[in-house]
Amino acid sequence: MRFRQIIEFRTRRIDDFNAHLDGWITQTDGRRIAHQAVVCKEQGAEDVYLLTVEFSSHAVAMENSARPETSEFAAFLTSICDGPLEFRNLDVLRAEDL
Repeated sequence: MRFRQIIEFRTRRIDDFNAHLDGWITQTDGRRIAHQAVVCKEQGAEDVYLLTVEFSSHAVAMENSARPETSEFAAFLTSICDGPLEFRNLDVLRAEDL
């Protein structure tokens, strides 16, 4: 079953986030195990963002969490945030490309 994690965060440094994400994408080329990452800004809420990352399964997501580059990215994200990160862990029951 596919697995999706949503990380909600608040930052005034979204440009730094995007630059770091670009670097991470380059750094992990050929080794990434996530299928997709989507960054959204909450409309009507200042500086609130959602990062959604999808994996083939919960086990693969846990493997990803144990990687050093994932820990480094999480530490960076924490350092630029104005408050704690909020996580939602979701089993994907159905997905349709519409």
